[in-house]
Amino acid sequence: MTHTPRILSLATALPPHRLSQYEALGVARAVFGPRMRDFDRLVPVFANTGIETRHAVMPIEWYMEPRGWPERTAAFRDGALALLEEAAGQALAHAGLRPQDVDAIVCASTTGIATPSLEALLLERMGFRPDTVRLPLFGLGCAGGVLGLTRAGQIAQAMAGRTVLFLVVELCTLAFRSAEATPTNVVASALFADGAAAAVLRADPEGEGPRLVDGAEHTWPGTQGVMGWRVEDDGLGVIFSQSIPALIRDRLEPVLDGFLERRRLPRGELAGLICHPGGAKVLHALEEVCAPVSAGLDDAWAVLRRCGNMSAASVMFVLERRIASGARGPHLMTALGPGFTAAMAQIDL
Repeated sequence: MTHTPRILSLATALPPHRLSQYEALGVARAVFGPRMRDFDRLVPVFANTGIETRHAVMPIEWYMEPRGWPERTAAFRDGALALLEEAAGQALAHAGLRPQDVDAIVCASTTGIATPSLEALLLERMGFRPDTVRLPLFGLGCAGGVLGLTRAGQIAQAMAGRTVLFLVVELCTLAFRSAEATPTNVVASALFADGAAAAVLRADPEGEGPRLVDGAEHTWPGTQGVMGWRVEDDGLGVIFSQSIPALIRDRLEPVLDGFLERRRLPRGELAGLICHPGGAKVLHALEEVCAPVSAGLDDAWAVLRRCGNMSAASVMFVLERRIASGARGPHLMTALGPGFTAAMAQIDL
């Protein structure tokens, strides 16, 4: 008999350097303004994102100088490990567990490169067992929070009674490249931020906590250029199309309804939503697509306002808020990532 995996605990972590949207605009103006005649035309983007504050893994001065791959990679490794150690330590403590109690780790990240992978570097650092099963996930982008949590749940179900730790960290600010004075890069500087999360899962008939009922994904043909990275001499260059909100409005609804129908869960029976807050335009599009269900969208707006777009980590912050609010019942968890891919999960709180 198989048992539905449950989330025993969840914790999030933010880096120490907090900046307001006004400060972010100041950096963008100093770096891009002198080289872009139409920079002032893009300034309203900073106010229109819905973001008030964000957190970065490096001090603001660091981003104003040219940085190459060695510096960015070192900053990613050190910053990601510090945040993951904080989030994982808190999640394990909340569950009354130690690192030695973990049987498998799934770790999702797309904003940097580490080999050995991040969870491998954490083994000795945190005291995980040498025989811990590891699954690093790269390339899922903003969908990595939902898809990574789903993979962790699938492993927990396959290893019934064992403890699985899901980790996700994104340091999006490290993709800020001063050499590229383009509208896309200015918009990216108005949106992206850093953060991490950890969740402990177990498929146990005696367990408590939110049930991770099922997950799925859908990749639309002909959309590979919508979102992703370009590998440049000085780092990763962001790719995201202005068509994303329109794609959500035009194509997402039948995919979500198909997922719910396969679960025999009518949309009207949903208790709420756990949506990745990719930006104000994305959230407005999701509001239209998911109507009349709206509970939980205020949590997505709150995470966007306080933390910005932390890529895959963001949706875990929304889930944390939804759990803390005392919400109950079936929820639809969603995110969109490179592919162009919709990630979906049913979580019963």
